[in-house]
Amino acid sequence: MQLQSITTATIPGYRVYEYLFVLSPHEELGNRIVKVKTEFSEKYKNDYAKWGKPHITLANFLQYELMEERLVNRLNMIAMGFHPLKVELRDYGSFPSHTIYINLVSKLPIQSLVKTIRTEAQRLMKLNDDNKPHFILEPHLTIARKLEPWQYEKGWLEYSHKHFTGRFIADGMLLLKRPLNEQRYQIVRRLEFQNLAVTTKQGDLFG
Repeated sequence: MQLQSITTATIPGYRVYEYLFVLSPHEELGNRIVKVKTEFSEKYKNDYAKWGKPHITLANFLQYELMEERLVNRLNMIAMGFHPLKVELRDYGSFPSHTIYINLVSKLPIQSLVKTIRTEAQRLMKLNDDNKPHFILEPHLTIARKLEPWQYEKGWLEYSHKHFTGRFIADGMLLLKRPLNEQRYQIVRRLEFQNLAVTTKQGDLFG
């Protein structure tokens, strides 16, 4: 997912990256989803369908690399207090007229995680007033995006009748980053859900 380009001046000499929080399925399920994405790409000529590993995006944002350590510390505290999430995938959905995705059966646990990140870490994720973090409150697993009208219409006509089932336990989330305008993300840190009683507040860490 590409965020808007930076629209205000940034601090000279400090690198800005695009960051992404995601939940990733286990390898066997991921391979099945890659097969779906590849088939869609080949049939409907959509390159976006074959790029990137399957994942559920929680949030994305632009930020200076110098903020990374503080951000990781804050996110680690959030993750430590969260329990592993059961994620069940079933059939397909769409965002007319540009995206086709795999449905999530229960979105509430993931929405709760996203809202917690927004509440407790949003200020560390904001580059400036023109580049604020984007939180995904309708979680989904994308098959193809940036579809042209004909790709969406023909693709959705087919996939609205197709079936898919899968499930996995998300026992952590990944923080990814990439330089602006590059395609490939790298893993910054895996943050494990440990279901611990974490009571440290934001002000205690960064007040």
